[in-house]
Formats: sequence, structure tokens, C-alpha cells
Amino acid sequence: MNTLRVKEFLVGEDGVGVVEMILIIVVLIGLVILFRDNLTKLVKNIFEKINKQSDTV
Repeated sequence: MNTLRVKEFLVGEDGVGVVEMILIIVVLIGLVILFRDNLTKLVKNIFEKINKQSDTV
């Protein structure tokens, strides 16, 4: 009965999803680091526009 559980564990592909998620997160972090300056400028511009338009309301 224990050998059946071991075989199911070895054959199971549940760990594949975890590895895929980790790889996606690593790629996203790499992109953020690569385009950090551009993202910072973009966010600053967006918040400046929000502040300017909120003053008119």
C-alpha cells in the first residue's frame, strides 16, 4: 500500500505547476528590474495627471 503512494507521488505532476509559477515570477521580476526607470517615470506621470485633474473636481 505504501509503494502505491510512492509511485503516485513520483508520477504526479503537481510540482510542475509550482515550477511554472516560480519561473513566471522570476521573469516578471527581471522585467521590472530591467525597465525600472521607465516604470517609475510612467507611474509619476500618471499620479501627476491624477493630482492635476483632482484639483479641478
